Amino acid sequence: MSEDISKKTKDLIDELKRVCADFGLGNDGNESKIITQAFLYKFLNDKLGYELGNLDSRFKSTESWEAELIKISQPEFKRLTDRLPTNTARLTREQTISHLFNSQNQNNFSILFDSALVEIANSNAGIFSVSTASQSKITLFEPISQFVSDPSRRDDFCRSIINKLANFSFNEVFEEKFDFFATIFEYLIKDYNKDGGGKYAEYYTPHAVSKIMARILVNKPEKNVTVYDPSAGSGTLLMNVAHQLGESNCTIYSQDISQKSTGMLRLNLILNNLVHSIHNVIQGNTIREPAHIDKGQLRKFDFIVSNPPFKLDFSDYRDELDMPEHKDRFFAGVPAIMKKKMDSMSIYLLFIQHIIYSLSGRGKAAIVVPNGFLTGKSSIEMKIKQRMLDGKILSGVIAMPANIFANTSTMVSIVVLDKTKSNDQVKFIDASNLGIIYKDGNNKKNVLTSDEEEKVIQAFNLGSKETLFSTVVSTEKVKENSYSLNPGQYFEVPKKVYEITREEFEIEKSESLTRIEELMKENQSLQRNLLLELRSSRVND
Repeated sequence: MSEDISKKTKDLIDELKRVCADFGLGNDGNESKIITQAFLYKFLNDKLGYELGNLDSRFKSTESWEAELIKISQPEFKRLTDRLPTNTARLTREQTISHLFNSQNQNNFSILFDSALVEIANSNAGIFSVSTASQSKITLFEPISQFVSDPSRRDDFCRSIINKLANFSFNEVFEEKFDFFATIFEYLIKDYNKDGGGKYAEYYTPHAVSKIMARILVNKPEKNVTVYDPSAGSGTLLMNVAHQLGESNCTIYSQDISQKSTGMLRLNLILNNLVHSIHNVIQGNTIREPAHIDKGQLRKFDFIVSNPPFKLDFSDYRDELDMPEHKDRFFAGVPAIMKKKMDSMSIYLLFIQHIIYSLSGRGKAAIVVPNGFLTGKSSIEMKIKQRMLDGKILSGVIAMPANIFANTSTMVSIVVLDKTKSNDQVKFIDASNLGIIYKDGNNKKNVLTSDEEEKVIQAFNLGSKETLFSTVVSTEKVKENSYSLNPGQYFEVPKKVYEITREEFEIEKSESLTRIEELMKENQSLQRNLLLELRSSRVND
């Protein structure tokens, strides 16, 4: 069942992309808005029918719940919608896909289509809107026909979209779980969640990395906890942690400067039954204007995950951060403005400090960092590592393989923090030699197998030791090693031991002596030949 509906769902996405291409919007900057909004409209439309079927068998037994909807009175429809779960969008009968499908012969159909989207967004704004740092609301939908530059083609464009949506049903997917939706979401956004998405927009965090981070952070049942990502992107890390905790056991908080990534994150929350957290999604600059405040102070969180931007020019507001009121948050300092290559300013160092400051008393964090941080000796790098080690919150470091991120060759590691840690030990894992490398377009990509993922997770959670792969050392040993967090520096190189008989030893000894004599003879021959060449050269001169 899952494979069949998965293929059908991916086919729908491909068909929507073909519509965009047919109307000149293929690879257009607005294509992602059209695809994600049309997909989400269909999902919410069918989710309404699914939930109505759970309330009243009439909507479950009929082939088209939308046709059954026409038969009931408006008061009865209102009573039913009042009983719907809070995570279900409320649509009027005129806003359903079936109604629009049956109305597409009307003049100005694009206006009818756009109006339905805008009205759905406005009537459901209280549940499905995300906010900016200045508290402006970003609703679910906007008119999509406007992206077709030729007004005479807008009606046909909207008809093509509605025909694709009407010929598909999401009804089978509502019983599916996280793994299904994670795969569909990745397929949906694979062409759109790249570095062109915004100033902080990072590459899609690979599922293997997200899974490892979630499993090492959450290794026991937790309830009523908060999960935060200050550079959330499309939310892959957050979804994995929420799934590991149980979607009903946690509340999600996030911030990201990219409007496109924030919209994708909202879609991710809707697909993964985390609608209750949408109002905590903020679009804005986390470093300059952190948005989550509790009683006048920055909120503290139980779990934090982050794959922050590594390098970025933040010179425009750098001096604002280097003020006394920010000293607690940026305890190690703010990187100086570079004379050249300002876009190489190490903004990730600010994110690490922000994350440490934002941890609750029982907080845990997993952060993707460039490997340069592990051995870095700048003042800021050293102060951050000293805070981690002196405070005994550094739980471990996992070095990841090269090309684990398809669009960058930067070597990365996962730094794990844990304020509940009771021991004085640090775990080191070197997973840099794992994975299978293959070509992804013009890039190399390294993918961990499921067995390799499990190997890393188990080694970290159990604190196991394996030659040249995993070890556990004391905090003091790390300090003595100049605060280096490079796993390779803490492995003992195994000594090779050979067990041979006396007879085998004598044979090897004889063979070695024979080889030495041969090499000496070869050397003497070379010396004679060189001497003859020198004499010949002098005679000729």
